[in-house]
Formats: sequence, structure tokens, C-alpha cells
Amino acid sequence: MDWSSLVGLLLVVVGILFGQVLEGGRISSLVQPAAFVIVVVATIGAVMLQSRMPVFIRGVRMLKWIINSPEDNTKKTIQDAMVWSSVARREGFLSLERYMQSSKDPFIAKGLRLVIDGIDPSRLKDILDVDISLYEMEQRQAVKIWESAGGYSPTIGILGAVLGLIHVMENLTDPSKLGSGIAVAFVATIYGVGLANLFFLPVSNKLKEIISREVIRREMLADIFFSIALGDSTRLVEERLSNHRQATA
Repeated sequence: MDWSSLVGLLLVVVGILFGQVLEGGRISSLVQPAAFVIVVVATIGAVMLQSRMPVFIRGVRMLKWIINSPEDNTKKTIQDAMVWSSVARREGFLSLERYMQSSKDPFIAKGLRLVIDGIDPSRLKDILDVDISLYEMEQRQAVKIWESAGGYSPTIGILGAVLGLIHVMENLTDPSKLGSGIAVAFVATIYGVGLANLFFLPVSNKLKEIISREVIRREMLADIFFSIALGDSTRLVEERLSNHRQATA
């Protein structure tokens, strides 16, 4: 559970609502279904227009990482790597098969399989580097839907404001309808700017950080498999891991 995300969302909501009350306004004034529909639905439509459906769906599913981010198992990976290196040196590459079969991480299983198959170390490293690049590209494409939403949302909020003002101008002779039109105009702008800067862009940045952390972990694994395939000593593998830890500290 990522408590910083939960606390952050809570502070955003409380800050806006409490500020509205301190200004002497009513919280209900910020609840405008028409403005919400204009901003949120149109923003989703714009994002879907620029994205392929699989990318859009993958990006939406990644939202759960904000609360339940993928577990950072770097420490366990380092411990496992020392075991792989020691076993491979002592019993040979084929002895790693049991670790490959028990691994739930597809990338680890692939790396161990390449080592077991006796792939040339340089070729092994190239294969894993391509795999990492494809993973990063796919994940960043998915994250981009949130970044794009943060770009479209304020503009659509202004569009909602213009629509509200049009409604006002159409009903100048009916004072009873002026208030709702003006409310939609101003609240649509609040929704657009607020969602962009208080939700869409922060979500995008947090997901990028999670992806970067996973990419670094995979790069470390690729280096480990390369070292094992070369037949490096366990001590040398430990030195490589130490360098990665210092680089990510």
C-alpha cells in the first residue's frame, strides 16, 4: 500500500474544499454535473482518439499502481543472483533449471533459460537489452495517456467555460437561468485545471518513476546473467551488484 498517494489525494480534496469554505463559499457550488461531463468525458475521448485501444486499456489498468505499486524486490533479486552464480560455478549451467522453473518473473525465467542454453554472453546481453527496451517503450506509451489527459484537460475546461457563457448569452432575458450558466463556466475551468495538475500529471509522473525503477532492476538482472554466462566468479558478480546498488542509491 502506497500511503503517500492516499495522503496526497486526501490533501488535494481537503485543501480545495476547506479553502472553498474559508472563502465563504459552499461546497455544493463546486458540484456541477454538466461541467464534469464536459471535462472528463471529452478528455477521455481525446485521449482515446490519440491512442490504440490496447495501449489505452493498459494505461488505465496501471492506475492501480498508484495505490498498490509493484513490490520492490531488488534485495531478493540480489540474494537470488548470488545463489545462481554460486550454483552455476559449482554444478554447471544446467543446475539453474530448477530456479528457472520456479520463477514467477518472466524476465528472470528468460534470462536463466538463455544461460542454461549456453547462448553466447554478448548475444545474451543483446537479447535481454532488446527485451528491456520493448518493455520500457510499451509501458511509457501506456503512461502517456495520463500525461496527455493532463494536457487536454485544461483546454477542455476552457471549452466548457465558453459553452457556459454561450448558455448565459442565450438566456439574458431569463435571469433564472443565468446563475447555472455562469456556474458551469467557472466550475468547468476549475475541473479542467484541477484534474490536470492535481491528478492526471501527478499520476503520470508517479507511474514513470515506477517504470524507471523496474527498468533499472531488469538492467541489473541482464548484467547478472551476462556475468554468469561469462563464468565470472561469485565475487565478481557481487562487485557488479555493488556497482548497481551505488548507481541507484
